[in-house]
Amino acid sequence: MNTSQKFETINISDLKLDLYNPRMPKSKQGKDEKSVIEYMLLEAATLELMLAIGENDFFAGELLLVVPDQTDKGKYIVVEGNRRLTAVKLLSNPCLTSVKKVATKEIADNAKYKPIEIPCLIFENKNDILKYLGFRHITGIKSWRLLEKARYLYDLRHIPDFQQMHFKEVSRELAKMIGSSAAYVKRLLISFEMYKLVEDEAFYQIDGLNDTRFYLNYFTDGLNKENIRCFLKIDINSENPIENINSENLKKIVHWWFKETEGQSRVLGDSEGLKLLNAVIGNSFALSAFEKGATIYEAYELTTDIDLQFRKKIQDSLKSIEQAFILTPRINSFYSELYDDLKIISKIAKDINRIKSDKDNNEDDF
Repeated sequence: MNTSQKFETINISDLKLDLYNPRMPKSKQGKDEKSVIEYMLLEAATLELMLAIGENDFFAGELLLVVPDQTDKGKYIVVEGNRRLTAVKLLSNPCLTSVKKVATKEIADNAKYKPIEIPCLIFENKNDILKYLGFRHITGIKSWRLLEKARYLYDLRHIPDFQQMHFKEVSRELAKMIGSSAAYVKRLLISFEMYKLVEDEAFYQIDGLNDTRFYLNYFTDGLNKENIRCFLKIDINSENPIENINSENLKKIVHWWFKETEGQSRVLGDSEGLKLLNAVIGNSFALSAFEKGATIYEAYELTTDIDLQFRKKIQDSLKSIEQAFILTPRINSFYSELYDDLKIISKIAKDINRIKSDKDNNEDDF
């Protein structure tokens, strides 16, 4: 890979924001510079950066990393440093935005410095910058969100240097570049492939779910659980791990994690939730109960030994009855439904004993 580069101070009028900046959600990408500027203002603490630059000037050590715009001669696209460029552009022209207009104009009006030229490092193409960005944003000092990291690795995996490599080999090489483990990189790449399937289905029309509210770590952590992998039919050691993915089960699991009823999803994707879900998925009886409406905790109870579970519940009930009996002499006024409740307890006890007797008799027949 040719990584030749040169330093140059460039006028901000010749610098373009990256419309496909991986820091932005995909739903915000590919539009126009105004959309990028407004996203930066709303989501990326750009006002604070405007204040800092307006008061102290542009720090020369924070070079923008740029590539020539192949469709507009003499112009450059900023691959790294879009927030800084946004701040500088707004200091010179606060009218570039239709959001946070008052605050933007006030900062611009009171700024001591309004840089017109910015120090840049020019690369021949975007791929030449990716290795540097990997260390800086995945394990370095300016960390991206997990989805942004995964999208970056996915893009990097498809540059010419890596396209001919096997998946396992690519994972190792990318891991070296970003200072991480091959297993982690592999799970990130697989998770992003799964995410793309979900995104392509418009997030299954789950209310409020989009790329800004999707927790990719549910996938990356879930891939560590064998039963969840089997449920989704993902072979992490395959050249194409999601080739045989079970789309219906993918839809189910995303609904369980993200569709909320009365402000709560059926199961969380945190460590405890994944432990519960992995156990439930690995037990057909428990999974059936969960799919029919049992809570994740109720379903999890069904994954343990049924005989042991039966005995524990009987003993717990006996303990409660004994405790009620101890309290009986001290009761001033028994509640009106007590007799009915005791009849139900008696009936259930007789039914359990009858079922036991039937089973004992059937065994004697043999």
